[in-house]
Amino acid sequence: MKIFDAHAHYDDEAFDEDREAVFKELKENGVIGVLNCGATYEGALASVEFAGRYDNFYAAVGIHPEHADTVDEGMIARLRELSGRQKVKAIGEIGLDYYWEENPGRDIQLKAFRMQMELARELSLPVIIHDREAHQDTLMVMKEFPEVKGEVHCFSGSAEFARECLKLGYYIGITGVVTFKNAKKIIKVVEEIPLDRLILETDCPYMAPVPYRGKRNRSEYLKEIIEKIAEIKGYPEEFVSNAVISNIKSLLRITD
Repeated sequence: MKIFDAHAHYDDEAFDEDREAVFKELKENGVIGVLNCGATYEGALASVEFAGRYDNFYAAVGIHPEHADTVDEGMIARLRELSGRQKVKAIGEIGLDYYWEENPGRDIQLKAFRMQMELARELSLPVIIHDREAHQDTLMVMKEFPEVKGEVHCFSGSAEFARECLKLGYYIGITGVVTFKNAKKIIKVVEEIPLDRLILETDCPYMAPVPYRGKRNRSEYLKEIIEKIAEIKGYPEEFVSNAVISNIKSLLRITD
């Protein structure tokens, strides 16, 4: 089974001790694509480096809402420069996170989100959106930029919210959460959303699916997510794998 992991953070310190070995194993284990997403400027730089060094890696560059207070015109200029590098396919991970009280204030997050959405519009790049406990404000900003398309990463909203995102041309990102025992909400989303609008991702090293929950996640574990989607949708696993690879390639405009 071929695997394209639509969201990973291999720049994370969890991979510092064996990153090169892991990258070699990914390719040996059928991982044909990985989109490494920046959460900080340093993470964006690392993502670009990986994309340049490994033929199965692509990069997204952006600043996570946790670091929204670092986004100013200077940062946007640096991200603009990075966006012109080889195999940079999206602006991300950007968005809103109202879950953690220690995150920058909502006004700061909204400003950073809008600035990066404007950059995506300027560059005609898709976006990878982080939305945690901020569904209404996320949708509001998405509607302000109708020309911008992308993916709502690690989707945590209702089926109704998912349909609103689809109307705007977005894909719905599904992680290992779908394999958890308490995953009724996201399973309902998967049941109701067409397969051609779903994208599968690990968010590694986080969010490992069952039976790896609690361990360091990696792209091969996407197989468990594919199996669960196949079970929910009633499709063969290979069919699901091929469909979601087609979706991510379409979103990122990868033609090979």
